[in-house]
Amino acid sequence: MRLLLLGCTGFIGKELVPTLLNENHEIYIVSRKPISKLKLTLDFNKFKFVQIDLSKEQNWNNENLLNILRDIDGIINLMGEPIAEKKWTYAQKQEIENSRINTTKFMMNTLKNYKITPKVIINGSAIGYYGTSLSGEFNENSIGGKDFLANLCKKWEAVAEKKPFFSRLVIFRIGIVLEADGGALGKMLPIFKVGLGGPIGDGMQWMSWIHRSDFCSLITQALVDQKYSGVFNAVAPNPVLMRDFSQTLGKCLNRPNLLPVPGAVLKILLGDGAKVVLEGQKVISSKLKNYNFKYPLLEKAIYASTKN
Repeated sequence: MRLLLLGCTGFIGKELVPTLLNENHEIYIVSRKPISKLKLTLDFNKFKFVQIDLSKEQNWNNENLLNILRDIDGIINLMGEPIAEKKWTYAQKQEIENSRINTTKFMMNTLKNYKITPKVIINGSAIGYYGTSLSGEFNENSIGGKDFLANLCKKWEAVAEKKPFFSRLVIFRIGIVLEADGGALGKMLPIFKVGLGGPIGDGMQWMSWIHRSDFCSLITQALVDQKYSGVFNAVAPNPVLMRDFSQTLGKCLNRPNLLPVPGAVLKILLGDGAKVVLEGQKVISSKLKNYNFKYPLLEKAIYASTKN
């Protein structure tokens, strides 16, 4: 397939792009950053690249971009400012929201205005849709939460639903993506490796996770398999408590797991964003029960990520 990739140049894109190329898909990558700043360690001749800022509505009328859109079979849209990188000031919340909702809205409007109908559109969302909970369990049929992230995901998904009528839409509510070279695990590894690791907060919050390889495989399957339509929770089948995550990480690295990170420290660093990490949510997928995860268990996932 000919695929347009949005927001696929960072942590997930590092594995997703090579995975798609190995499946013989033809790739167009769009980024506002120059190609030299991409985190992709790939031969640049293997994909086509367009540098353009799609957060600006007028740029969707770019003739080069329109020609690509007319020529593609599918779109993968994972665009969005990282959630837990900076303190949630008012401006940062606006950036988190606009980078997802506006870009997706501009894309859907462009497709409709120019009567372009890709076969499939894969759009990101997050398990933040369900809000945080220390005791509840959520699946794809659960109602959404009421906090900032839940409302953000609801708006993002509602905009994605305005896709062209004949395009198949797959929305992945993504859990905590694990791999050693980035994301939550990438941040924790250096601390654990020097023996200073421990759970965040009281350790009783749920972590619903997925290994990056499994998420990339899910995307490649959803591109070609008509059974994938609608919303799916992109999470491994076995969520864990933060204290168990921390213990497993320490065990895999043969390092102690002694020094918890106080919730108050996290609140200073992330403000309201600390709530996501300190409260978490237990999310499973009722729609992926028969999916063959390569890493269904945390220990196997962490061991695979840290063995290098």
